Amino acid sequence: MAGRKLFRLVLIKPSHYDDNGYVIQWLRSAIPSNTLATLYGLAADCAERRVLGPDVDIEIEPYDETNTRIKPERIARHVKRADGHLVALVGVQSNQFPHAIDLARPMRAAGVQVAIGGFHVSGCLSMLPELPADIKAAQEMGITIYAGEAEGRLEAVLKDAWARALKPLYNYMDDLPALEGSVFPILPADKIVRTAGVHTSFDAGRGCPFQCSFCTIINVQGRKSRHRSADDVEQIVRVNVKRGIRRFFITDDNFARNKHWEPIFDRLIELRERDGLNISFIIQVDTLCHKTPNFISKAARAGCRRVFIGLENINPDNLMAAKKRQNKITEYRAMLQMWKSVGVVTYCGYILGFPADTPARILRDIEIIKEELPVDLLEFFCLTPLPGSEDHKNLAARGVWMDPDMNKYDLEHVTTGHSLMSAKEWQGIYDKVWDAYYTPEHIERIMRRAASCGISVGKMLFYCLWFYGCKTLEGIHPLEGGYFRRMYRKDRRPGLPVESIPAFYARWARHLWRAHWGIFKLWLRFNRVRKQIKADPNRRAYMDLALTPVVGDSDDTLALFNVTDSAKAALDKKHRDDHRRAAAVAAAE
Repeated sequence: MAGRKLFRLVLIKPSHYDDNGYVIQWLRSAIPSNTLATLYGLAADCAERRVLGPDVDIEIEPYDETNTRIKPERIARHVKRADGHLVALVGVQSNQFPHAIDLARPMRAAGVQVAIGGFHVSGCLSMLPELPADIKAAQEMGITIYAGEAEGRLEAVLKDAWARALKPLYNYMDDLPALEGSVFPILPADKIVRTAGVHTSFDAGRGCPFQCSFCTIINVQGRKSRHRSADDVEQIVRVNVKRGIRRFFITDDNFARNKHWEPIFDRLIELRERDGLNISFIIQVDTLCHKTPNFISKAARAGCRRVFIGLENINPDNLMAAKKRQNKITEYRAMLQMWKSVGVVTYCGYILGFPADTPARILRDIEIIKEELPVDLLEFFCLTPLPGSEDHKNLAARGVWMDPDMNKYDLEHVTTGHSLMSAKEWQGIYDKVWDAYYTPEHIERIMRRAASCGISVGKMLFYCLWFYGCKTLEGIHPLEGGYFRRMYRKDRRPGLPVESIPAFYARWARHLWRAHWGIFKLWLRFNRVRKQIKADPNRRAYMDLALTPVVGDSDDTLALFNVTDSAKAALDKKHRDDHRRAAAVAAAE
């Protein structure tokens, strides 16, 4: 319209480079970016309120690079056609920071205003006495650094960008905003359909009260939890359902510590059982979630179909070394069995590289988990001193070597030393444990356990093949996985040669063939097992050691509680606590 002006805001959630220097990107990616959704929602609110003036329209373009190719030069030309602009690289994690800078460099050379925010810059500003070299270099390029959360602050940044007066640094790490009643995360439906399963995301709360030394959440989002209300969550769900989106990833680091968990679950139960909304979701919880009365049962009724649990390790010495005091190995079996009893699939994270770990001990512990804990999907990580964590701060203060290449800080690569393992041994055991856990025999056992608990055997097979195939066939962690790998010859990390057309496409074709043929062969093999299980009239009667109910002292002989002195001590402490509670109850009666 005549007389109107346009401000163009481009939001990019970057990916990162694989070991060959190519951007990890898919036709359909696995996990939606909640940061991208949050920034889009806040920006849409600013546009609706016309914060740049009644005659200025704000156009917002969100891109998730895990499922969309980003061409910086094209974006630069595009945004400069508007009267004002800003390109924001959002939710940038440490492993994504080098690639984010590579995206920003040509845009800055073209005179485009660029800002970077996310866990890397926020973590560094919250924990380090001075900015690291990579962030200083970004500022020297003229890139604006944004640390902290954007609720209530994005408007000011947009006004500065409109005036071409962006500050070098916006630091809100000491002023975390409340969430209740705030603008909620949202993405256009045509962006959400680019994720596998058409999932979207939102956070019902931020922050975590615990003190895990490897965690960045507590130092970026704070240890004081902030929450949305049940009304907020209902509004988020209803808006998405109207657009045909019914699957959600609730991104709270620990939903079991959200003080509004029960009213939120009750509201979701109403939406499902009273209003007939066919919604489902994934949550993340701690290993003591089952101690909260009704938490697990209400989660299932509310639509929880998968849950991620930070199991981390089964050696109490390792857990204590990482300040993971809330994890009690004596509670693992009961907690996992409760999730199984309501038909919820469990994903458990397991970290390799704690102080007491060796390759032999790690393999021994994996076998114990397979036999004695009813875990469905186990995903492995290398203990990594992420910027923003206490571990990183302490190592930096002591001058301990850490790999300078942030692209490797993806929890799959060894980035510092270990007292009992060489870097080669550590990296080698990380690559080996996927084969050790996802053996043909154990995949069949996982499926039989699923059938006994009323969980779809077909879905469980799909999940197992996804996790195992991503790592062994694609060479990528399942959390970074997706469907149909996309690679572009010229989108290679600077410093690495651009391959010739014949060499590049021949290698890419071989990779696609190997990945898809490999998955197909695995599916053929295990689909026969799936059919046998489904045809078994006694499949619900299946029982093994991991599913055997915890009764009294029945667990005392398990290897889980006898393989280390600290495990024995943990079991003894549990018995003392149980006896003390029983005595207190008897005295009260």
